[in-house]
Amino acid sequence: MSFVNFRKGSYLVVEGKAESDRFYIIQSGSVRCYKANDIPGSAPRMLGPGDFVGVIPCMSGHSQIETVIASSDVTGISVRRDQYPDLIMLNTPVAMKIIRTFANRMRSMNETLTKLTLNNVVADTPEHIFDVADYYDKTGNTDIAAYAYYQYLKVNPRGAKAEKAKSRFISLRQITHAVYFESTPDLMRVYPKNTMIFSESQSGPDMFIIQDGQVKISKVVNGNEVTLAMLKKGDMFGEMSLLENKARSASAIAHEQCRLMVVNRQNFDQMVATQPQLIARLTTMLADRLWSMYRQLDNANLRDPLQKFIDMLALQIEKAKINLAPNVQFQTDLTVYDLANMCGIPKEQQAEALYKLESDSHIKLVENKIMIPDCLELVKQAAFYRKQSIT
Repeated sequence: MSFVNFRKGSYLVVEGKAESDRFYIIQSGSVRCYKANDIPGSAPRMLGPGDFVGVIPCMSGHSQIETVIASSDVTGISVRRDQYPDLIMLNTPVAMKIIRTFANRMRSMNETLTKLTLNNVVADTPEHIFDVADYYDKTGNTDIAAYAYYQYLKVNPRGAKAEKAKSRFISLRQITHAVYFESTPDLMRVYPKNTMIFSESQSGPDMFIIQDGQVKISKVVNGNEVTLAMLKKGDMFGEMSLLENKARSASAIAHEQCRLMVVNRQNFDQMVATQPQLIARLTTMLADRLWSMYRQLDNANLRDPLQKFIDMLALQIEKAKINLAPNVQFQTDLTVYDLANMCGIPKEQQAEALYKLESDSHIKLVENKIMIPDCLELVKQAAFYRKQSIT
């Protein structure tokens, strides 16, 4: 770690630049951050002493997500990726500030992506839990619905829709595979496929680490579902509620049978004190997820469904850090319907949009999962679409 100086008007980082091995902690001065394809009408972010620049690309190992320019003379501390464990040992509060900043930004990004993808946002209220339950009930996902109806009744037993929720829950309770309606002290939990781990707008202090299986993170707005992330073994989720003590900003659903390790506030504090590697791992995971969310902003600005599909598949390639040599293939775990939900394509538009996708030369279907025959060509095509959306 070392001190670095930037003169007013100089660039600290440049959007799109290949991965950086370091980030900066601002000691004095101020900087301005902006994206080329930012939300219309949004103002550049201003950062000052105590803030961080370039942490997300550095810790995730991806390209820069924004451009940062010094608004005044700036002095900062340069921290290499391999020095982060030392930073944790020397100054745990600084590392925890990074994590809490990430959690806060992820909540804001969830709202932004939902608004851009579905042209709406929802309030984290108990009434919304009923809307979530009703959506999954109507779409035939009764195991998910049963759990959400229960959570609605738990927090709003005399709510406007309590009678309907009670009636549906009683009907579904006899046949549901839903588990863990209440939190337990179990360190490990197993969730069957297509059951809910927690609902958006539900309170809950637990964070989870996936030991086996896949978990879908999603939101329901105006009768449509948008998939925010597909998580796999080793990933963590639920950290925002644990760190911020706020309602869940999205739902977590077992995309396939999952075995999860449960981390509550008490054992999280103990882990922070005794296992600094947990903070490093959590920082890397949050950085990777935030990078993906910033990248999804570009996808949300595309309007043509086929372009959105191609670009979202390019994002999966970028996340997996696939070698972009000619003719390199990539077998995803996504069905075409998973992809449509990730892009926020309304149900009534999916059939036509998916027909165009299945006819496109950039993809093939292997056992109903999307396979990309040539990753380099697809990534180039996606970059062309994104460039068109800016000009």
